Formats: sequence, structure tokens, C-alpha cells
Amino acid sequence: MEHERNKALAFCLFEYFPYGGQQRDMLQIALACQSRGYTVDIYTTSWKGARPESLRVHLHRPWALTNHGRMREYHAWVARRVTKAPPACVIGFNKMPGLDLYYAADGCYAAKAREQHGRLYRLGPRYRQYRAFEEAVFGRDAKTLILTLSQAQETPYVRYYGTPAHRMHRLPPNLAQDRMTEQEAPEVRQIFRRTLGLQEDDKLLLQLGSRFRTKGLDRSIRALAHLPQALRARTRLCVVGDDVERPYIRLARRLGVADRVVFLGPRDDVPRVLMAADLLVHPARQEAAGIVLLEALACGLPVVASGVCGHAHYLEQARAGWVLPELFDQDVFDRTVGAALLRADRREVGRRGAEFARRVNLCGMVEAAVEVIEAATVQNTKSEIQDWR
Repeated sequence: MEHERNKALAFCLFEYFPYGGQQRDMLQIALACQSRGYTVDIYTTSWKGARPESLRVHLHRPWALTNHGRMREYHAWVARRVTKAPPACVIGFNKMPGLDLYYAADGCYAAKAREQHGRLYRLGPRYRQYRAFEEAVFGRDAKTLILTLSQAQETPYVRYYGTPAHRMHRLPPNLAQDRMTEQEAPEVRQIFRRTLGLQEDDKLLLQLGSRFRTKGLDRSIRALAHLPQALRARTRLCVVGDDVERPYIRLARRLGVADRVVFLGPRDDVPRVLMAADLLVHPARQEAAGIVLLEALACGLPVVASGVCGHAHYLEQARAGWVLPELFDQDVFDRTVGAALLRADRREVGRRGAEFARRVNLCGMVEAAVEVIEAATVQNTKSEIQDWR
């Protein structure tokens, strides 16, 4: 019985939907742990999409009216469950007290609250709770091990919390093997572009990712609207992702480019869409990693990305795109997108990215994460479970 208990893992994710990067990473890690003989329980408030039959998914619906209230209820529910039947390791994908290990898909809340909001914001209950939950993971005296995705992500946590370096384990990227496509790009490109009614000399901008505001879709629509008239007339912005479209349709109408913006919703044929585009735009406001940047590299698509993206340095290393300086400047973004679309060597820029993706290991995240989890379960006797207060 003791042996079985020590092979149990609790995965904590506030909500699951199939097209979120954090959610996909969680599921891949959970399945990889299961393949090594662990039993996996997933605790969440909602699950959209198909559920793997081999994983035990536990659902709890919080009734609080606010996001931080629902998070507090969710944490209390998880605490009751893992206290009653302690697993070998509690792995969190959202920040909260009591975690043995945290997968850091988000940026530093304390930094965002300090740098993007005023003093009154930091007096409210939302700030106090999220700040306390974050400190329970990253505080100097906390015990939680942390899986990070980039150096840029780690820096603000160290600045605000003094997080010791020995508790942070930086993971390699998680580019899926099926993104390393061997399809014949010209044929795939032409077929997809014909479905959109594009001519050979038309330009296709691509924005790929859910949570449109976080990914900067409004910035991309403005960049399209600010292109020179002749270039704008033959440029289309294609949006792939799962979020509410209405505010961005209104923005496109207000800027006079509604007929130039196409929403395709979430899709599973990402490499095909990437190969059909001329430029990926990713002016994210917050992005701990940005796997879409690497997906574009693998497909030979040049990228314009904001400097906050954790994986932006791969664009610079590959010389396969343009990384915007921070703080974000819309005019700089507009000019960069326009110049990139008109570059005669744009395809050569893309080829450099594809060569880089074949040369460098961009696919090792899941294996590395599972190794840290296994090490944590070996060291963690669970004679006392983490403090869930």
C-alpha cells in the first residue's frame, strides 16, 4: 500500500482547454509520468475537450463571483483532497501554497502589479491574495521546486522574492515533433492560400494563439491598418486561436480593415497554416516562453515578436526574425511589420529558421520535466505534506 501511495501524483490546473500552451504541456507531462508507472490525478475546475481515459480527472466548480475568490475556493478543495490521501508529489500549474513543484507558465505577478498598475490596485483583495499565493511558491524560504521556461522569466522572481537559484530548474523548449514537418512547403502553401482567396503576390500575416489580448491581437490589427495603402490592399491578417472575437472585429471595423482580417478559430493543422503565411506577428504583452515562435522557425516562417517572449532569443540566434525592444512601441511594430513584408530576402530569413530548428534540440521539455518530478518524489518522503494554509 505504501508503494502504491508513493507512485501517486497530483496535478493541479485551474482550468483545462485543448488549445492553451500551458494546458497542452500539463497533459503531455502527465501522460509521460503515467508511462513511467505513476498514477496521475488531475484536479481542475473545468475540462473542455476530450479526456484521456487513463488519467483520473477530478472536477470542482467554485461558486465565488470573483476570479481570486474562485481560485481561493479551488485551493481549499485541492488542499482537502491531497491532505486526505497524500500523493508522492503535488505539481501545480497555477501558483498556490502547498505545492511540491510548480510549472511556471506565467510571468511574475508582483512585477506586473508594480510596473503596470498604480498604488490603489495593490491595496485590494485581489492583489493581496495573488501576491500571497505567488510568494508561497517563490519566496526565499519556500520549499517548492520550480520549473522555468527561460532566463527572462526567472529574473523578476529573483528580484521581487529572492528565489534561490537551486530551486529553479530551467527546461528546454517543447516543440512537438509533428511541427518538424517534412511536407513539401510550396504545394501546401498554395493549396491553403487558395482557400482564402489569396493571389500569388498577396501577403498573409498570421497571428496564432489563444487569449487574444495577452497575445497582442489588437496591436496586430493596428499594424495592418497602418500599412501603406498599396501594401494594405493586398495584405490579409489570419487569426488562429480560441477566444472571444467580437471586440477585435469591432476594432477592425473602426480602423477600416474588417475585410482584411479573417478568424479561423482553433486548428490542429498548424504547420499547414504556418507554411501558407508570409510573416508571423506575435506582439505579446506577456509570454513566458512562446512555443509558436519555434513552430514558425521549424516551418521556415519569419517572425516579428515582442521582446517579452521568453523564446525570442531563439529568433535572434537563428537570425530568423525581428525582436522588438521593450517597452512596446506601436509605431516601431508597425514599421517593422511593413518593412518585413517588403523584404526581398524574407524567404531566406525563414530558411535560416528552419535550418536552426533542425540543428538545435527544441523538443526536450517533457522529458526534462518528468526527470525533475521523479527526483522530487524520491527525495520527498511525505512524512509531512506541504503546508496548505
